[in-house]
Amino acid sequence: MEKLDKINVIDAFKRHDTDTGSAEVQIAILSARIVQLTSHLTANKRDSHTKCNLLRLVGQRRRMLAYLRKEDAARYQAVIVKLGLRK
Repeated sequence: MEKLDKINVIDAFKRHDTDTGSAEVQIAILSARIVQLTSHLTANKRDSHTKCNLLRLVGQRRRMLAYLRKEDAARYQAVIVKLGLRK
């Protein structure tokens, strides 16, 4: 993931000026990386290393979403809507 792309994702999801590690930001960064790896796998179907990493990232995002849902349901719903995840 390019540094500028990561900065744009952080700016879109940060809760305050110096926020870089809140659950929302982490979920957004994981989602951007998942999209990037998914597009890579469509072009390179036999890349098993990328596939393992993609599954690892999906699991991390799932756990972060479960944590956020347990801690603050309103923030969870806002992130889901903003990322366009669960329909």
